[in-house]
Amino acid sequence: MTGYTSDEMMSVAAARALGDGMSCFVGIGLPSTAANLARRGHAPDLTLIYESGCLGAKPTRLPLSIGDGELADTADAVVSVPEVFNYWLQPGRIDVGFLGAAQLDKFGNINTTVIGPDYANPKVRLPGAGGAPEIAASCREVFVVLRQSTRTFVEKVDFVTSFGHGSGKGDRERLGLPGAGPTLVVTDLGLMRPDPETAELTLTELHPGVEVDQVVEATGWKLKVSGDLATTPAPTEAELRILRDLKRASA
Repeated sequence: MTGYTSDEMMSVAAARALGDGMSCFVGIGLPSTAANLARRGHAPDLTLIYESGCLGAKPTRLPLSIGDGELADTADAVVSVPEVFNYWLQPGRIDVGFLGAAQLDKFGNINTTVIGPDYANPKVRLPGAGGAPEIAASCREVFVVLRQSTRTFVEKVDFVTSFGHGSGKGDRERLGLPGAGPTLVVTDLGLMRPDPETAELTLTELHPGVEVDQVVEATGWKLKVSGDLATTPAPTEAELRILRDLKRASA
């Protein structure tokens, strides 16, 4: 097997979570890499939707932003932003929302707004919400992909930009949010899924060569580990070839 990086393992694992025939509301960055890898590989009928109004986009390279003309040029249709949100997203017509994060807490709440406790004078002001809060609220389920460290995986996010499971199981239902929320978190170390009883993120898979202690040390809370901990299958030659071709086309 050809060698691979931890980022490549993360992208491949995230892509595998997307099934053929699904519809996916795609965020820019790591989510877009995974979604386009899936569409070029095992899921050719995966429908990619970007919040700029591009439905069924088939970019030949990774888009630089949601406004990249490549998305519109290769889409099945381009509709208005209000239509994307009001007709496609909010009524629950989209299977998966694929998001990144600057911070993620143990209940899958996402921060992409500010770092630091003072909103008016933050340590870092981030790009903000975009369409992520609506995606997190209304897609049938949400996948999150990001590199793992104690800086990104925190006990409590500094700002809740996109609602995950709040403070635990039942919070989404109490707020009337239609989607299931985060059901999978993919990192460069492994996979996490919410505990069915508490909705707290639990380590369910380790990537090859990664030890549990590494994941625990890279997590800002006392991470729970599944009793049925599995090992993620390593990337195949075909997956790596498609991913690397995609990266080269985007260079």
